Amino acid sequence: MFRPRLSAVLLVAAAAVTLTGCSGTVSMTPAKGANDPACAAVTVRLPDAVDGQQRRWTDAQATGAWQSDDGRTTVLLTCGLEPPAPSTLPCQTAGGVDWLIDDAEAPNYRFTTYGRTPAVEVYLDYDEVSARTVLDTLGTAVQQLPVTAAACTERPEG
Repeated sequence: MFRPRLSAVLLVAAAAVTLTGCSGTVSMTPAKGANDPACAAVTVRLPDAVDGQQRRWTDAQATGAWQSDDGRTTVLLTCGLEPPAPSTLPCQTAGGVDWLIDDAEAPNYRFTTYGRTPAVEVYLDYDEVSARTVLDTLGTAVQQLPVTAAACTERPEG
């Protein structure tokens, strides 16, 4: 559902990093609901680092980006998305938040909050970071979003 937009965002972010190095601003596109006050509560709590990746400033409201030391963007966060409908995608809890997991672009994975409004999407490079570590670290910020009645119904063993 969000693949074309986020793939384009990742390409733009990669191009921005290539042109500006690791100290530049990452170019992203805000979600339609980026001006929701709940997203502001999330973005002000985003950590300086996730799984060894340093935060970089973005040029879009309610977004976050983290890069490796060599300047590659490895984690992108966008707040203000429409909450997803029930799905057949796997759903796991990490950082106190339920996440739908889309691995269609592996090793790039898309994690979308489930049961929170507005929704947050985290797009990450699984070759560079641990999804569990990233989502656990982002959990404190994302938990600021209001909870809806939706929740993961099947949880993997382990």
